Amino acid sequence: MDRAYEGDSTRLLAESFGLTPVVPPKRNRTDPWDYDRQAHKGRNMVERVFNRMKHHRKAATRYDRLDETFLANLQLILIAIQLKNTSKTN
Repeated sequence: MDRAYEGDSTRLLAESFGLTPVVPPKRNRTDPWDYDRQAHKGRNMVERVFNRMKHHRKAATRYDRLDETFLANLQLILIAIQLKNTSKTN
């Protein structure tokens, strides 16, 4: 979920499936709720990693026929992302 989908109906639907929404309420909401800020930060970090993975065409289009090959390519992409991030910090 993201703030665009923070409506009451969406939250109730997610909770009916046993999920705990961690999306913060919109700023203009009259009755805001509490949310787990740490869980929201973790969700945001995972979303950013998936976005970086989509920049690699091989992962975004999934041309591989075997699941093992696809998984190996995802692992290589994640290694490349990690190496790029560590080279920026050094």
